[in-house]
Parts: sequence; structure tokens; C-alpha cells
Amino acid sequence: MSEAVDTLDNSNKEKEGVGDFIRHTREELDKTTFPSADDVKNTTIIVIAAVIFFALYLFLVDHAWTYLLDGLTWLVNKIVGI
Repeated sequence: MSEAVDTLDNSNKEKEGVGDFIRHTREELDKTTFPSADDVKNTTIIVIAAVIFFALYLFLVDHAWTYLLDGLTWLVNKIVGI
């Protein structure tokens, strides 16, 4: 079983000031990377294509179930004589 690792430095118990917080925040933001415009455009195209595909798929499945259930209802009504 793995054990949790304490990554916080608890030796310094005094509170951090606002200036220290902003400095640490800027240091962390310097470590981040942001996607390029081409990456954003390509992933947007992929997302739009996936949404269109699944919308069409669910549309067709919904109509197939409706057709199947209407046929089943018609059949049951013929058998019962309604």
C-alpha cells in the first residue's frame, strides 16, 4: 500500500504575506505553457467534428427506436384488436 507523501514545508509556521504569494504565483505561471493558435484551431475542429458525428448518430438511433417502437405498438394493437 502506498503512503501519502507530505510535500508541504511545515517547518516555517509563520503566515506568508501577499507579496510572497504573488511572487510564488508568478513563479508557477512561468512554469506553464500555453497552446499555440494552430493547436487551438485543430482541437476546435476536432471537437466540432465529434459533436456533429455524435449528434447525427444519436439522431439516427432515436429515429430507429421510434420506428421500432411504433411498429411494435402497431403489432400489439393488431393482435389485441384495438
